[in-house]
Amino acid sequence: MTHEVKEIFAGETPPAPAALAAKVRTLAPSMTRSMQRVAEAVANDPAGCAALTVTGLAELTGTSEATVVRTARLLGYPGYRDLRLALAGLAAQQQSGRAPAVTADIAVDDPIADVVAKLAYDEQQTLADTAAALDTVQLGAAVGALAAARRIDVYGVGASGLVAQDLTQKLLRIGLIAHAHNDPHLAVTNAVQLRAKDVAISITHSGSTGDVIEPLRVAFEHGATTIAITGRPDGPVTQYADHILTTSTARESELRPAAMSSRTSQLLVVDCLFIGVAQRTYETAAPALSASYEALAHRHRSTPR
Repeated sequence: MTHEVKEIFAGETPPAPAALAAKVRTLAPSMTRSMQRVAEAVANDPAGCAALTVTGLAELTGTSEATVVRTARLLGYPGYRDLRLALAGLAAQQQSGRAPAVTADIAVDDPIADVVAKLAYDEQQTLADTAAALDTVQLGAAVGALAAARRIDVYGVGASGLVAQDLTQKLLRIGLIAHAHNDPHLAVTNAVQLRAKDVAISITHSGSTGDVIEPLRVAFEHGATTIAITGRPDGPVTQYADHILTTSTARESELRPAAMSSRTSQLLVVDCLFIGVAQRTYETAAPALSASYEALAHRHRSTPR
């Protein structure tokens, strides 16, 4: 486990039982292989693992007691005892009659109705996982920075670039000065101009996209408040982020690239940021939003022939 990951999760409130599976999916890529075996075991069989001692779980997963304890702590629990209590709670929830999970794997010959059902289920799971894992303390700090910002720059490329545009359009409609940058050169030249009262946001599912890391680094070094929206809380982008907002890390399949699920989780975080800022700045945001609706109203009216 890296030093950076320890710092990210130090002092967090232990996640609720229902959030455990989401934590495992989000953090598994940053774990060692032995820790992944422990995490997968507790997520796949919470009832069985809840009945095991730390020694028993170590033997089951072919790891050590120290690895089990480290995994518990990385997942947000002070120790293995706390993880066992969460596992028992999760097992009780699963045995209360909840509908069985639906696989989201889409085959080439699936009927379109099955495709719709599978995508709907997967989107719901992605949103639930993101909501469960999202650190509301970090979110509140990010909202506060945005609400007080002189200027906001948002960096994203590909699918994340579409999310960056969505966020800036929302912020513009409540009277904030926001710009989305998907050109890496333009992003860096703009980042150079940022100062202490400005905010820079990088959106990257992998946490390692150089085109959004570089402008965030420049903004960070020039004193701007920086925010990373990423599926990898241990990714390179986070070393330049004052606030880290973690999105769900969904499993990629042949017909459903990761960009689809990452966009869904990123849009939820963006909406949370927007609503939070609108609440903080309601006295100015409400009139600005009304004015934008009025300015566009004539474009939505039927034109008589």
